[in-house]
Amino acid sequence: MSMRSLASVLVLSLALVPAAVRAEMPAQMAGKPEDVGLSSTQLKRLEAATKKNIDDGLMPGAVMLVARRGKVAWVSVQGKRAPDADDAMKFDSIFRIYSMTKPITSLVLMQLVEEGRLQVYDPVAKYLPEIGKMKVGTEVMVDGQPRLRLSDPERAMTVQDLLRHTAGLTYASRGTSLVHKAYVDAKIGDRTATNEEMVKRLSGMPLLFAPGERWEYSVAVDVQGRLIEVLTGKTLMEAFNERVFQPLGMVDTAFQVPAAKLARAAQPGQKPNGPPMTPRFKVDDGAKYESGGGGLLGTTEDYLRFSLALANGGTFQGKRIIGRKTLEFMTEDHVGNRPGRPDGFGFGLGFEVHTKLGGDSALMGSVGEYGWSGAAGTTFWVDPKEQLVGIYMVQASAEDTRFLRNQFRSMVQAAIAD
Repeated sequence: MSMRSLASVLVLSLALVPAAVRAEMPAQMAGKPEDVGLSSTQLKRLEAATKKNIDDGLMPGAVMLVARRGKVAWVSVQGKRAPDADDAMKFDSIFRIYSMTKPITSLVLMQLVEEGRLQVYDPVAKYLPEIGKMKVGTEVMVDGQPRLRLSDPERAMTVQDLLRHTAGLTYASRGTSLVHKAYVDAKIGDRTATNEEMVKRLSGMPLLFAPGERWEYSVAVDVQGRLIEVLTGKTLMEAFNERVFQPLGMVDTAFQVPAAKLARAAQPGQKPNGPPMTPRFKVDDGAKYESGGGGLLGTTEDYLRFSLALANGGTFQGKRIIGRKTLEFMTEDHVGNRPGRPDGFGFGLGFEVHTKLGGDSALMGSVGEYGWSGAAGTTFWVDPKEQLVGIYMVQASAEDTRFLRNQFRSMVQAAIAD
């Protein structure tokens, strides 16, 4: 379990850290679940449930972490790194985090707002003129065949629309309409295309609905990535490195896994008697596409550094990556009564936001907690009320990811004992 200089920045339960690392840790940094109001008994139940998931073939292995009140009080590393590998899963295994890329992208875009380079109410076309040419596609029947009727949107797509997923964009996989089919035909999200090429293709697509009308999960954050490139004059990875990864010490997060680290890449496995494994991108395919919406790979420690910066009002180890008031603005619900979100969950600028308990809301938690998940089952959230951060890292098939991450969240919530 390689944790680099983790002992100097984080607090891990001593029982879960190798002796070599444990010896380097200042005594005041040692934490146990009960020290921060968590139940070891409940967390052992979570470990047992995760072991069963691994034994049942839902994923080869998992890394789980819970921090509370500034201390990392519980870490569990189980199973294997890959189904065909002899080595065990490790704390420094590298995961495809998919859409957990999105909060990082949105935060960097909001850094540019802080610098006065744009405003959230600005039309996207002010910086990406081709986006201003997009028209709303409405399906109509012509001679018994569905056709798209194109019309101008009532208002321009704004930066805020991109940040909260109300832009009128979508993902090809989210439906079978003519708009979704157009995305498929245009190969939106093709990993051989650059961000510039992706936006150029996208600008020729019809909008699924008028901007601002409703919430729809979409390639909007990939457009944010291109917007960052245009405004900074750098590639998205260069901007990420300069603005987030280097300040926070996130040394293993990137759009590609280099050859020297390939043996650390976590891989999914085929579930026995299950449907074919969901295809996952090759971690060293040399793709040109630096997807701000879902392209990053990284470790539990790296994402913890990012999460702790959020939990601490935008700073980590004295390095500020976002202003406190900006972060407060980002983690409020910006969707309101627009359709598209499940009961109890709104969406801020880059994060899902828990807006109420009860009703048809299916998850425990706290009003005001925020976070997001990845397509391979990874998830994280920050709960300001409980001063808690949860991180779950797996590589699973699409049919199992919702169950896995919700099981993790529910069982962690049940571990809060004070």
